Amino acid sequence: MNRVVGFGVSLLLLQAAVFAADLRLTYDEPAKAWTDALPVGNGSMGAMVYGGTDTDRIQFNHDTLWVGKPHSYSRPGAVETLPEIRELLFTGKQKEAEKLAMDQFMSNPLRQAAYQPFGDLTLEFPAFGNTTHYQRVLDLDAAMATVIFKAAGVTYKRSVIASYPDGIIAVRVEADQPGKVQLIARLTTPHTKAPSIKALDERTLSLTGMVDDVVNKKKNNFFEGAVKFEARLRAVCEGGELKVTEGGINVTGANAVVFYLAAATSYKNFQSLEADPAARCEALLTGIENKSYQQVLADHQVDHQELFRRVDLELGGGKSIGLPSNERLNSYQADPDPQLVELLYQYGRYLLIASSRPGGQAANLQGLWNDRKTPSWDSKYTVNINTEMNYWPAEQANLSECHEPLFDLLDDVKITGAEVAKDFYGAKGWVLHHNTDGWRGAAPINNSNHGIWPTGGAWLSTHLWERYLFSGDEQFLRERAYPLMKGASEFFLDYLLEDPMYGKGWLVSGPSNSPERGGLVMAPTMDHQIIRHLLNTTAEAADILGADTDFAKQLRSTAVRIAPNEVGGEGQLKEWLYKEEPKTTHRHVSHLWGLHPGSEITTQTPELFEACKKTLALRGDGGTGWSRGWKVNFWARLRDGEHMEKILHGFFNNTSEKGGAGFYNNLFDAHPPFQIDGNFGLTAGITEALLQSHQRDGNGNYIIDLLPALAPGWPEGSVSGLRARGGFEVSIHWKNGRLVKAELKSLLGNPLVIQTETGPKVVHETTEPGAVYTVNAD
Repeated sequence: MNRVVGFGVSLLLLQAAVFAADLRLTYDEPAKAWTDALPVGNGSMGAMVYGGTDTDRIQFNHDTLWVGKPHSYSRPGAVETLPEIRELLFTGKQKEAEKLAMDQFMSNPLRQAAYQPFGDLTLEFPAFGNTTHYQRVLDLDAAMATVIFKAAGVTYKRSVIASYPDGIIAVRVEADQPGKVQLIARLTTPHTKAPSIKALDERTLSLTGMVDDVVNKKKNNFFEGAVKFEARLRAVCEGGELKVTEGGINVTGANAVVFYLAAATSYKNFQSLEADPAARCEALLTGIENKSYQQVLADHQVDHQELFRRVDLELGGGKSIGLPSNERLNSYQADPDPQLVELLYQYGRYLLIASSRPGGQAANLQGLWNDRKTPSWDSKYTVNINTEMNYWPAEQANLSECHEPLFDLLDDVKITGAEVAKDFYGAKGWVLHHNTDGWRGAAPINNSNHGIWPTGGAWLSTHLWERYLFSGDEQFLRERAYPLMKGASEFFLDYLLEDPMYGKGWLVSGPSNSPERGGLVMAPTMDHQIIRHLLNTTAEAADILGADTDFAKQLRSTAVRIAPNEVGGEGQLKEWLYKEEPKTTHRHVSHLWGLHPGSEITTQTPELFEACKKTLALRGDGGTGWSRGWKVNFWARLRDGEHMEKILHGFFNNTSEKGGAGFYNNLFDAHPPFQIDGNFGLTAGITEALLQSHQRDGNGNYIIDLLPALAPGWPEGSVSGLRARGGFEVSIHWKNGRLVKAELKSLLGNPLVIQTETGPKVVHETTEPGAVYTVNAD
């Protein structure tokens, strides 16, 4: 163990600044389907680039465009039914309990609102005739989608970026010969409620409208469209002529043209539609008025690369790199290429940067990309796994800033969740069930057999604690995290009740569900794991802050009484306290939360650790896209790199061509249909295979575990820039499946504890912030 004091950068750390051309998605034809198109995003606006030659479609979104309007989903008086529901469940009358709950214990209305598409920017060109040398590319490092082809001896290029610093989407169209750029740019929207297209001035086109009402007769669902929106498209020509009419922006004889697209809505927050979309669009376009495209591009890439280049991963391989990305995916299972794994890993980081930035909304079920008015599961926030999975890479993959919109969502849900806690449970604090939306619904939705699951807010609150563990930011803990964690904990102090069956004084949860299996029940294991974690970490946070001593004691005395994890008759971890149904291949493996993302089941609890292996063996290696992503994380936590790689191998299926779970041609995760969580779950799982830090030693220090589940197919490689709990930035190099060297930069001055073959070893009782510590193979 060597120590290097200061901020000098080693050769290993320098790798983080070198990003080769292999971090690109490439295709040799235009997109035919939405899941072929390439995504760009700035955390609020997102676009899908199709790359057609004669006509190019750029479908775009804004993260505040939702159907519906501010309203409460709560049901005053629902609490009066709570004792009867519990009694029915305790006496085995599940169907009666579910019927009563459907009648008197559900959200009003029963369903939540859908995230909406905004519109299309369409570029129409004169027919090019025969085209050659076509290439469509998404460069993850440059954060740019490009289309290049030749026609009649001219090379044409289009570049699309979504800039976070300037808040706009920019599209540059150029040719390698003067005067050859000719097109009409149009704005359209799928919403039919009072759309209007106007020429605002000699270079700007506007699109205004209001979200359509959404009626789903099959689900007896109606939401009024109330959010107003506006998009503005401004053109800046290099040579040639420009004419703006209601029909579009007509460009003739130009060398190049840049289109700047701004979009905004009347959504101010979940309680107000008083924002002015016209003023917002004007401000965005005014902000770039004196900037060249080159400066807009440079500012965009500096901003993006400051985040993206923090982590570099090299897994070797590359034999398929010359193929289009869809063909690489097609060939992976027959001939695996570790470089494609590397590409998918960084794609997850790219997508998080693109869909979740400070000031924007949290990444929803599809990030921020959606082309349908009635998307799958409404493209909202499913918080019984999916929203949380979106953010698993945020801290460990060194994108902490991208976590911020999730914390903003929690600030909102604390308000609506307090109303639901009172109306449904007569409880203090706040609660969130298994979904929320743009209006921050917190009550149980859809159906009582899975919608009554009150631990969504508790699970999301663990992300606040994770931010603190990685950052050591005590101001964040005091001002942001602890108040939310405290409120979530207060709810469960009132909600838990004593088990009447075992006579051991255990506390249990209910009515609830083990997502999304087994119906309405009492005492699901997942609930107990999450609530125990929440109460204990809230107590620890109080200790750190020197606050609420008596409250912290109450939290700990309550947590220790919660019903423990139990091993079932098949050697599996029991999913419920009162029943066993272990033989299933269901996509949810909810009761393994304590293994991942929780931390109460580790090598330090060997019986439960083995029970998790048995549970996964019974569940099988298949599943939906996001389920496979979770299983990658499970097997990494079980320190089984071979099985982790087996899950990856099955995951790398081309859904666009073969159906089933996997990835689409554009490498979006396929449930199917598209859900972005599987992309993020994959990135998190690969990180877990290379670095873990969730276990603690006897003194409470976090243990850094290097290469705990290295895949056999990655015998040589390196990674730099990962983050570990306790405040360390970690770089690792390995060869022949064994550690060669690791460098650990202390960020907080905490003790450095490394997992060795014989157990954790304290290698430095204290560290110096900014110093780099080297671990060699010996």
